[in-house]
Amino acid sequence: MAELDFEVTDEVDITDKVCPLTFVKAKVAIEELEDGEILAVRMNDGEPVQNVPRSMKEEGHKVLKLTDNEDGTYTMYVRKVED
Repeated sequence: MAELDFEVTDEVDITDKVCPLTFVKAKVAIEELEDGEILAVRMNDGEPVQNVPRSMKEEGHKVLKLTDNEDGTYTMYVRKVED
């Protein structure tokens, strides 16, 4: 796994979900965090990688990094931003 220059607060694996449940599960997980905390979201390639980061940005959160795990999954690191 790549070196990160930030500390992950929590992780959620949505590889067993399909859209739109992928974003719903990620959204619930980030809502449980405090402002500034970081969530790592493991998701499948394809629709989740296209939709979940975009949806997080639309919610006002900051996507820090998207890493290819080279196994058909990606991990997105997103910082919670309060309204």
